[in-house]
Amino acid sequence: MSKLRCHISISLDGYVAGPDQSVENPLGVGGEGLHDWVAALAAFREAHGGQGGEVNASTPVFQEAIHNIGAAVMGRGMFGPIGGGPWGDGQWKGWWGDNPPYHYDVFVLTHHPREPVEMAGGTTYHFVTDGIESALEQAKKAADGKDVMLWGGGQVIQQYLAAGLLDVLELHVVPILLGGGSRPLDDLGGADVRLEQVRAVEAPGVTHLKYRISS
Repeated sequence: MSKLRCHISISLDGYVAGPDQSVENPLGVGGEGLHDWVAALAAFREAHGGQGGEVNASTPVFQEAIHNIGAAVMGRGMFGPIGGGPWGDGQWKGWWGDNPPYHYDVFVLTHHPREPVEMAGGTTYHFVTDGIESALEQAKKAADGKDVMLWGGGQVIQQYLAAGLLDVLELHVVPILLGGGSRPLDDLGGADVRLEQVRAVEAPGVTHLKYRISS
């Protein structure tokens, strides 16, 4: 049965992006440091067409995270551009260039309608204006039995958690303090979210905490 999974890097003080996000600095001040652990991995570089890198305790965690994913959901804030709003001339196609790393259907939550955008490598962006449940339903259909990845950002993770729709949450806890930005675990509106820890893995520059979720 298809599950909704989320894995995301988070600072020790609970932020998945730093303060003062901008087009020039989409992860905010200090936010790039959240991903140093994964950018160093050979498995990550290979998945993005690169070479070199490390093999360490994070390698199987990363490989598992990208395994059996058939579609994804993300918020408009993650897709960009910073500030949202109408799509204008339609030239904006995400932060990832002409060949995004997803290679499956990605459903972007937005208030502004837009026709699907097909990219190289099998990625197609679909723009969903009728809520998180609709986006998940469409993504599960597109995934055809595989799992759906919830890529973020923080506000969208918060919404899926509060609605009881997220099945698996993996937090990659990085020992930095950002002091501001986007926090996905605040203000869940009184939702009774129960986490069962599956594992904890210590690795260079990060601790991986995996949870099953019940509401």
